[in-house]
Amino acid sequence: MDWLNNNAINLSQKSLDFLWQKQRVISENVANGDTPGYKAKYVTFEDELRSNLSKFGNGQFAKSSDIAKEIQNSKMMIHQSDDESIRMDGNNVNVDVENVELARTQLQYQYMANQISDQFTRLRMVITGE
Repeated sequence: MDWLNNNAINLSQKSLDFLWQKQRVISENVANGDTPGYKAKYVTFEDELRSNLSKFGNGQFAKSSDIAKEIQNSKMMIHQSDDESIRMDGNNVNVDVENVELARTQLQYQYMANQISDQFTRLRMVITGE
């Protein structure tokens, strides 16, 4: 078993990448909150990951390498929001909603970083016996 490159670490790393990209896109939306005609963007990843991993949920035995491949094949996509604008200039960014989502995403990022740290702490404890 590869202790440093397992599916839990791979999934955590992929989640951190997604959350980092999501923070970047939300920050871009906030920065363009007053730009006429700007359309908000959003990032998707979770639905594709869920879809890719759903084939292993039917009680069928899955090899770790197959799960790892599906985690790596799950891609992030940046989309433009189709929400209608209530503003006359065509901008559909709701800065209040974006700021709340940014705060939520930052908390999720901190949680995922702590999860990875905890995994390595547990490994260190097993290796050193402390």
